Amino acid sequence: MPISDSVKLKGKVNIFHPTLVNLYGCEVGDGSRIGAFVEIQKGAFIGERCKISSHTFICEGVTIEDECFIGHGVMFTNDRFPRATNPDGSSQTEADWTLELTTVKRQVSIGSGATIICGITIGQGALIAAGAVVTRDVPEFAVVAGCPAKIVGDVRTMAAARKAQTVNGVAEEVVG
Repeated sequence: MPISDSVKLKGKVNIFHPTLVNLYGCEVGDGSRIGAFVEIQKGAFIGERCKISSHTFICEGVTIEDECFIGHGVMFTNDRFPRATNPDGSSQTEADWTLELTTVKRQVSIGSGATIICGITIGQGALIAAGAVVTRDVPEFAVVAGCPAKIVGDVRTMAAARKAQTVNGVAEEVVG
């Protein structure tokens, strides 16, 4: 599996196993890390300081902004009505379908095995649970889970709750 000459690697990009990825016509930002068996297609953009875990597929039309975590085996789509052939039986070409863009805003985390349906925006700081199927826009800082994914919380309140521990019925701040 190659890294094409058409790939723009900006700054220091860590590709853990360069012979085990398929990257072509994409752009990857400084400080990003790419795991094994990842495919990033032409026209896709990965921001700075992102982690793209193994077995992930990022197709044409996907923009992932800075500081995002993409778990193992995450799948993005770019066509809501995929077909191999036209009604007359001829093979489809790029001219026969409509590319739908997907944007993943800064500091989003997407859990392993999630599927992201095209044409949506995932808001800054959102958390997508492992295995979720995201079919519509996700608000900033929302936590979504399920199939189809539904909002189950807010990253900010969940983070605050994790900082408190209950000891003998009394909440105490956890330090460090």
